[in-house]
Amino acid sequence: MVMGSLKQETEVVVIGAGPGGYVAAMRAADLGREVLLVEERERPGGVCLLEGCIPSKALIGAVEIVDAARRARGMGIAFGEAAVDLDALRAFTADVVAKLSGGVAHLLQRRGVELVHGRARFTGPHTLSLEGGGTIEFRRCIIATGSRINLLPPAYEKPVWSSAEALQLPSLPETLLVVGGGYIGMEMGLVYSGLGSRVSLCEFHPRLLMGADTDLVEIMVRDARRRFDEILLESRVVGVEQTGAGFAVEIESAGRTQKQEYAQILVAIGRKPNTESIGLEAIGLAVDARGHIPVDEAMRTAIPHIQAIGDAAQGPMLAHKATREGKVAAEVIAGHPAAFDNRAIPAVVFTDPEIAWAGLTEREAEAKGIPVKVGRFPLRALGRARAMGRMEGLTKVLSNPETGQIVGVGIVGPHASELIAEATLAIEMGATIEDLAATIHPHPTLSESLMEAAETAAGTGVHLPPAKKA
Repeated sequence: MVMGSLKQETEVVVIGAGPGGYVAAMRAADLGREVLLVEERERPGGVCLLEGCIPSKALIGAVEIVDAARRARGMGIAFGEAAVDLDALRAFTADVVAKLSGGVAHLLQRRGVELVHGRARFTGPHTLSLEGGGTIEFRRCIIATGSRINLLPPAYEKPVWSSAEALQLPSLPETLLVVGGGYIGMEMGLVYSGLGSRVSLCEFHPRLLMGADTDLVEIMVRDARRRFDEILLESRVVGVEQTGAGFAVEIESAGRTQKQEYAQILVAIGRKPNTESIGLEAIGLAVDARGHIPVDEAMRTAIPHIQAIGDAAQGPMLAHKATREGKVAAEVIAGHPAAFDNRAIPAVVFTDPEIAWAGLTEREAEAKGIPVKVGRFPLRALGRARAMGRMEGLTKVLSNPETGQIVGVGIVGPHASELIAEATLAIEMGATIEDLAATIHPHPTLSESLMEAAETAAGTGVHLPPAKKA
């Protein structure tokens, strides 16, 4: 539905149909509330489904098949050289997105959630205006406006790619400069490298993936250095000039400036919340220094009948965190005793090998002066990893030295994104390293690495040489 000059009233309005917003709308409808969902895009799903998590994983999955074929040579199985059909790959990715977005639209319709297309802005504590005409009066509101991509100042208004544009596979450039060594930059750089581009990466900080522990990142970076032409750390782009062949880029690194030509540039320097242009000033709602809206455990803002979730609220900007917050917000509206009191929010980087962590990291523990006991288990000592030919990686478990309670887990290796769920559950349930070590894990599997790491921390492991006695 598109609003014209129509005035509409609803019990609950949700602004934004991403993984937080559409889940909040559906949960509120399931709990008997009248819900109106406002989305400025043509299709529901938000950044994650339409131009982020889902299309990127479709491309990553395609590259993994190519990599698996190359690795098979070491097992005695040979294939011909892989050929990339960009049109077919684009079509496959678009089909994945279209079917999932269509599924969301169908679920909203089945629940009686009215989807209104337009950009909403607060005009009062109980009113919204829609760009192009139309107003909405509401009793309760959930802000789920998501986030947008940061721009690279020297390249502003030049035809460089954002991650959203890169995911559309406009071309397969011979050379590609990725600016930003966070999870988006690493994932997209490895995608284009896997498809055949020569990729260089420029990162301002002294290491990649600043949120993850160094020992996990180093294992992934060793492989990435073989795939990338160059990884420049403690470096920044200071100038971009468009040329006939692409872009001439000035990069400041180690106290000197170098100029290099690239066919294309991909800017992946983070995201910022979409809270600037939704009229928060009209209702007196303030944001923090990064643009996030402060909320309590019930996702309530300083105005109790208005809640904020996902990237618009404080905390890590992750789709699964937004989904959980959306359910909490809807249940609070329905009068349920709900709260976002989760102990751990898993984070995953879909590089090769994958990196995942939940709870406390070693870096955080050290920075906060929190004592932890760490049990590590390398994948090279795991039967399944050797059978797969994937021995690069490790699993580590962090626990309270006094109680043995698990406070954090980090994994680097194949399928880390799947394995981290068990670790997150262990933290949520207050499990100890003895609990995890005593849980029978199927053999031979990668999941055994969690049990083995716990056994190492407990001093009961047998698949590593015993620690030297003092």
